[in-house]
Order: sequence, then C-alpha cells, then structure tokens
Amino acid sequence: MDKTAYEPDPQTPPPKGERLRVARIGKPHGIRGEVTVQLFTDEPTERLAPGAVLLRDPGDPSENSELSSKTSGANTELGTLTVATQRWNKKICLLGFAEVPDRNAAEELRGSVLFIDVEDQDDDEEGWYSHELEGFRCVSGQEAELGTVEALLTGSAQDILVVKTPNGEEVMVPFVEDIVPEVDPGQRLITLTPPAGLFP
Repeated sequence: MDKTAYEPDPQTPPPKGERLRVARIGKPHGIRGEVTVQLFTDEPTERLAPGAVLLRDPGDPSENSELSSKTSGANTELGTLTVATQRWNKKICLLGFAEVPDRNAAEELRGSVLFIDVEDQDDDEEGWYSHELEGFRCVSGQEAELGTVEALLTGSAQDILVVKTPNGEEVMVPFVEDIVPEVDPGQRLITLTPPAGLFP
C-alpha cells in the first residue's frame, strides 16, 4: 500500500470550546475514495452534508476499537476533511472527501474519528444538542422524580426527549414548551408538565 497516498491537512483548526463526535470511518468502498462510516449523530444528512468541514482524529485503526467518550477536549490537535459526497447504500452511510482521491487514500483513514466544533453553530440558534441534555434529571412541576434524559431525537415536526424512568422504562416526551417549560443547565434539571398518562 502506498503510505504517501494521503497526507492529513497540516493546518490545525484553532482551539474551540467543545467538539462533538459525529462519525467513525470504516472500510473503503469502491475505488474512488469513498468510505463507510459509523454514525454517532442523529442528524447525518445535515452535519455530514457536502461542503461540511470535519475535524479528524486518526483514532485507532482496529475495527473493534471504541471511543470512550462522545466529545474531545479543546486542546486535541486535529486535521480536517471536507465532505465532497454523501450517499446511502441501504442503511450504510458512504462519504467521499475532497482530500481523498482513491481507495489507497481512503484506506489510510480507517479508524479515524470525525468531529464538528459545537461552537461553529450559530450562537443565536435556538435548540439543544443531544449530548448537552443527556443525564439531566427530569421532574414534574411538583418536583416528583420522573427520570433521566437518555437522548434528544430531532425531527422535522418536533424534537423528542427520551426519558428513562426510575423503573427502567423509556418515555418519549415531545420537546414543546407546554410540556417542557424549563431547562436549567446549571442544575442539570428539566421541569416537565406531562399530560396524564404519558408517564407510567
């Protein structure tokens, strides 16, 4: 294999506050530099769209390796990759990158972990990311314990909070103001006013 086929971008992105892990690169697909990716985001169409600039950590090339955390520290030096193409082969996401012209270059990326800078998003944009709410306690207006946030699922109509109750059940809570009137990041606490029957 030609080890010089791919050279990471020598320019390191400036330090940012927090980086969100979005994907891990797997095997090459075909001869034109496409790769399969394991997704860690529920918004791949948007976050991995053509033109997106991703931060690349070489990671562990082992197929069975796992990243221990969902975010990377601000001081980690990463290269960059620019998404050129995105398509789906059944349920597998395939990406092509502007810097990766062929299969040999794609092979050099195997095991790399891809991040986005959370602070790259518009500071005025309303909304939350799933990783920001995971682990928040959920209580009713009477401060009764309802559970803990497992995830935030984004949708075209509305977002959904996945809340794990103390008895282990998962409850899908519409993330609308009438039901989720208050989110307190400092206390890692969400106040809910759920309709009757939503929680067991």
